[in-house]
Amino acid sequence: MRAYELAESASPWLGAVPSHWRVSRFGYEASVNGGQVDPRDEPWASTVLVAPNHIESGTGRILGRETASEQGADSGKYLARAGQILYSKIRPALNKVTIAVEDCLCSADMYAMSFRPSVVPRYALYYMLARPFNSFTTVTSMRVKMPKINREELAAGPWLVPPSDEQQAIVKYLDRETTRIDTLINEQQRLIAMLRERRASVIDSALTPAELWDRRRIKYIGQTNLGKMLDAGRAVRDGDRMRPYVRAADVRADGSVNLVDLNSMSFSDAEMEFFDLRAGDVLLIEGGATVGRPGFVFDSVPGIAFQKTVNRLRVGEQADPRFVYWSMLRLYDTAYYANHFGAVSFVHLTGEKLREIELRLPPLDKQRAIATHLDDQTAKIDSLIAETERFIELSRERRSALITAAVTGQIDVREVA
Repeated sequence: MRAYELAESASPWLGAVPSHWRVSRFGYEASVNGGQVDPRDEPWASTVLVAPNHIESGTGRILGRETASEQGADSGKYLARAGQILYSKIRPALNKVTIAVEDCLCSADMYAMSFRPSVVPRYALYYMLARPFNSFTTVTSMRVKMPKINREELAAGPWLVPPSDEQQAIVKYLDRETTRIDTLINEQQRLIAMLRERRASVIDSALTPAELWDRRRIKYIGQTNLGKMLDAGRAVRDGDRMRPYVRAADVRADGSVNLVDLNSMSFSDAEMEFFDLRAGDVLLIEGGATVGRPGFVFDSVPGIAFQKTVNRLRVGEQADPRFVYWSMLRLYDTAYYANHFGAVSFVHLTGEKLREIELRLPPLDKQRAIATHLDDQTAKIDSLIAETERFIELSRERRSALITAAVTGQIDVREVA
């Protein structure tokens, strides 16, 4: 294919290209390793293994380090050399690509690739992180249920080759500018960690029991029920209707409960009365990694039920529902369930276990005052966290836009160096 034909076919992905840059395809500039080694054999068992989960999306940074034997790796690993590009071929939208800093193994879910001498490896890394190449691989991989890009498809990816000295200038510019952005992001992430510690401290301090606080098991202050079993919902009986229901995934980390675009199953009218959700209900995840995480229902939601992966705690007149929510959140945040029910690999918060949990309760008016205080103080902290997270997201967008502009010639880095 002639240069002008390449430029024309690549333009939807690349836009305007500097006239002195060469327009190409990935397959013309790079080759992918072939052949595999058995990581159970020496010396491969003690060799560092790089898999997609070791790479941070969109940055090229390595998140962790382990050997093939530490990961319990079996056959199907490729030997990669220091300086090669490692690229995840599964779910390309996650944009997981890095440079091997040493000889290593990479999983069968990755390509290890080398470039022609005309391509500076670190420029290649930035180019693959840029939006045009990532958009191409993302769209191309969507032909299958689990997105994956094969070698032939990858070879057709649009590629730009500036002169070598300009590639080096791009690398120098992006190294400097992305380091500045990453430093700001790291500072904001540390701030979020401090704010979350502050939030936990506020909750812990407010709920530290005084001498006169009562000890009451949950079974004495309210009623608990587990939701309807999903398999039972598949059997439709006369009079049943499809109704939306809340499941564990709808109990969010911030304590809210998702009530829109819910899954549905069949419920009778009697079941809907039993599995209803009312203002003041505390929902607790029944099992898994987030077992015991609570959510709070602020308003009654007629017509929505809940499923067996969720416990409903409905307190009586002796307790303030919001105070109970904060008490249950404190238990969750302090790893109460793992510490008390951690003898098995998969912890279940059964109704029996939930009813036996002991809470410390001050007088009712004090409960309400504490709950109001926590609502107010945590809202202020949550607002700061959300604002900081928005700043981080904007910084990441800025980082991505800067990389894209530099490697596609939208800015001349020689003029801003």
